[in-house]
Amino acid sequence: MVPAETELPLRILHLEDSLADHRLATLTLRQSGLPATLEQVDTLSAFSAAVADTVFDVILADFQLAGFTAFDAWQIISAAPLAPPFILLSGAIGEAAAVDAIRLGMADYVLKDQMFRLPHVISRACEVHRTRAQSAHVALELARSQQALALLAGHLQDSIEKERASIAREIHDDIGSALTAIRFDLAWIERHCTQSDMVRHAQAATKMLQHALGASQRIMKDLRPPVLDQGLASAVQWLVKDFEQRTGVKASVHTNLRIADLPAQLQLVAYRTTQEALTNISKHAAAATVRIELSDGEGVLTVEVSDDGRGMSEGALGKHQSFGLAGLKERAKTVGGWLDISSRVGQGTSVILSVPLAPSALVGDASS
Repeated sequence: MVPAETELPLRILHLEDSLADHRLATLTLRQSGLPATLEQVDTLSAFSAAVADTVFDVILADFQLAGFTAFDAWQIISAAPLAPPFILLSGAIGEAAAVDAIRLGMADYVLKDQMFRLPHVISRACEVHRTRAQSAHVALELARSQQALALLAGHLQDSIEKERASIAREIHDDIGSALTAIRFDLAWIERHCTQSDMVRHAQAATKMLQHALGASQRIMKDLRPPVLDQGLASAVQWLVKDFEQRTGVKASVHTNLRIADLPAQLQLVAYRTTQEALTNISKHAAAATVRIELSDGEGVLTVEVSDDGRGMSEGALGKHQSFGLAGLKERAKTVGGWLDISSRVGQGTSVILSVPLAPSALVGDASS
């Protein structure tokens, strides 16, 4: 790390086989007022040992030394993450070598007959290095935050699905059982009651009860469709049939799935993606037809939901309010996949989920 702008001296390693030139560099920095301590080494082995033992803020290096060049030293230091600024300080370096040095990542170069430039070059190189270090730190923190967010999103999705399954079971076991018992009691009243008004009330209550039973069954299927246990293709077919009945929009499913036993989590992500895409179509697309394609070729599960509706502009796709689409993208990440959304105004929208299949799933396909 390069020190901030304080009184702490810079730790400089000087790769130089001329004691006179080393002393001149030290004197130049001292006279400039730049706080620095210089350590001289004159062999490649000594250089390697020095950078292994000590963290330096700057490397100064002569270009041509006995048996090696500054490029050999650069290869040693450049392998480290955020290597300190490496500045050539040489009396004999051609333009081509200087260009190569900068291209390789060295910070700068100073000719020995222009030693007065050295303090400024060092200060500028340290400032650039400090900025890069801060940027790298910010990027690392951002990556960590994104990873934490992805883990949280996955955890939330798992929690939501578990809660949905729990609610579905409670509806089935408690509410469904209670409504069924009430239906039997109402049927008994209809058969045994002799008062016509009471019978009419019982019949009306039975109709309302049938509606409540249908609603509870529909809610259970939305929360955790039992048809998922029969495989992804069957679940999507059921979803599309329900979509057609509710919206009147014609929808077709084209399946090319060779792997019969896809992982449950992957099937659920594919199902929820299709469900959310169909919900968006019913709310916003004003489509006449919908096409759904399922395939698992080339080791990738692909689910594409496309419509011929009004489409969306690029700006609409990037709106902060598009939480449904953002949720689909995060859901895809939980299984190592990604989501592509393409749309043009007046030409419909296509939502494509792609998930690489684990080798174990592909092995199962090969053995079937």
